[in-house]
Amino acid sequence: MCGITGIFDTRGRRGIDRAVLTRMNESQHHRGPVEGGVHVEPGVGLGHRRLSIIDLATGQQPLYNEDRSVCVVFNGEIYNYLELIPELQALGHVFHTRSDTEVIVHAWEAWGEKCVERFRGMFAFALWDRNKDCLFLARDRLGVKPLHYALLNDGTLLFGSELKSLLAHGGLPKDIDPLAVEEYFALGYVAEPRCIFKQARKLPPACTLLVKRGEALREPRDYWDVRFSLDRKISEAEAFEELTARLNESIRLRLMSEVPLGAFLSGGVDSSAVVALMAGLNSDPVNTCSIAFSDPAYNEAEFARQVAERYKTNHFVDTVESDDFDLIDTLARLYDEPYADSSAIPTYRVCQLARKHVTVALSGDGGDESFGGYRRYKLHLMEEGMRSALPLGVRRPLFGMLGRVYPKADWAPRVFRAKTTFESMARTSVEAYFHSMSLIRDPERSRLYSDGFRAELGGYSAIDVFNRHAARAGTDDPLGLIQYIDLHTYLVGDINTKVDRASMAHSLEVREPLMDHPLVEWLATLPSTLKLKRGEGKYLLKKAMEPYLPRDIMYRPKMGFAVPLARWFRGPLKQRVRDSLLDGRIAESGLFNPLAIRQMVEQHESGRRDHSTPLWTLLMYDAFLRNVMDGAA
Repeated sequence: MCGITGIFDTRGRRGIDRAVLTRMNESQHHRGPVEGGVHVEPGVGLGHRRLSIIDLATGQQPLYNEDRSVCVVFNGEIYNYLELIPELQALGHVFHTRSDTEVIVHAWEAWGEKCVERFRGMFAFALWDRNKDCLFLARDRLGVKPLHYALLNDGTLLFGSELKSLLAHGGLPKDIDPLAVEEYFALGYVAEPRCIFKQARKLPPACTLLVKRGEALREPRDYWDVRFSLDRKISEAEAFEELTARLNESIRLRLMSEVPLGAFLSGGVDSSAVVALMAGLNSDPVNTCSIAFSDPAYNEAEFARQVAERYKTNHFVDTVESDDFDLIDTLARLYDEPYADSSAIPTYRVCQLARKHVTVALSGDGGDESFGGYRRYKLHLMEEGMRSALPLGVRRPLFGMLGRVYPKADWAPRVFRAKTTFESMARTSVEAYFHSMSLIRDPERSRLYSDGFRAELGGYSAIDVFNRHAARAGTDDPLGLIQYIDLHTYLVGDINTKVDRASMAHSLEVREPLMDHPLVEWLATLPSTLKLKRGEGKYLLKKAMEPYLPRDIMYRPKMGFAVPLARWFRGPLKQRVRDSLLDGRIAESGLFNPLAIRQMVEQHESGRRDHSTPLWTLLMYDAFLRNVMDGAA
């Protein structure tokens, strides 16, 4: 796993400042502490930091073709590279290494832009072809590996794994995009392709960008998408058998390594399934890493221990104290953009633990999206059943009125908390799902923003992100539609971002067998009833894993990596919240209504309302302002 960066002159062949390129490269030293390299020629510079995993002896980058006219810097793994090497050799290409990186160079020569369609893996790479006078950027299908770019006013194109490498150039203006701020306060992250800075962009998943000198910058080109056809005729028994075979193949591909390898083990279904199947594919005990929490309300360590004992793994556990909130500024510097998923704290800690024992770790990320595991899926389908009983023209005015007049009752028993249900009934399917996914919902965001900032937004709402993807989903199946939206938004912007930055902070490579794209494609062809059945999420995965895992592992309530925000903000972080949100950078930014923030803080402190999520979202935005906007590049 590595970090890549570079500079490309889109207008000519102006000299590249090697010192500037080196500075950009070194800003990502944590992504590849083993060694670094740069390639510089008139008009182009490529940089690479290396974390050696495969072909330790000869896999250095930048890497070239036979006559050095093609040069690549690459972050990720191409798991099917051993299959591609003989095919490319048969076409006359000569290999000087046994690395997956060299496959990219020769695949470009053989198949051009379509080379990415042949790759199975996680990747982001930049390739310079001197003969064609072009730069080619690419990102993997599910956005596991990141890639940022920015076109400066003078025609200089910058790119890098992390946004900090672009900032290290010194020429990228830190002008905040108000639309990105709206997306952050709705979703907890800035959604692809937008960045927090106006001139920067994220290359979307499953996209390439061909940059030709002397031409205007093109729009990224899609090369893949998942289609929820849901039409495969298959029995449950056949589906269980095929799923197990596909999981074994995906995991086996991800066991290739010349360095110590293990797995995360949270005690949930997904990571437990990965570990169980890994144990069957390994002659040596699997190395497993878990985080325990000192607060029993958040602790799943006992379930992880059960799996570790069953499969006799080398099991390592660290305990995270319930008041582990000292990472706020560290996370802000790590993510470069506002990022509000509080589970970034335990994710950072489990990566820190894992790196003490392994260099590569397999995870269970991506299982909820493809197998239908989130609790919100069940609730959404229940609401969909009610929405389908009445046309939108009747629902919107009737339930809209009820939602406005019914009081918000977080303190009351669930049966009396009807406000959210009324509000959802007044919406379309996409609007309702966006509403359920929003960290700060539309009315609260409107109250939170200042008059001036609302005017800057010009009516833009982050729901446009969901609407854009829903329009491309190609399905009106209630579960398939929201799975498609999650695969393009939450999985990429939240989950993959969290895991990439947390793991790379510790120079740890994380591999995701449940995001193997052939597996994701196959699952999308299966009926939704195999994913969510009789109220049971991940039905197919759980039934397939019954021979491998205890029932109380698979059929217990989902916990996740939660942290006790509500208690923090009434206790040890109470004064920090006041100092950060009622004064300082948040107040100076002009984006927010200070009376709304004060009311939120006081209601939370008194216990009248639980505002922990919006307060954390504001606190992390303040940390971004202090550490990135005010920090040195």
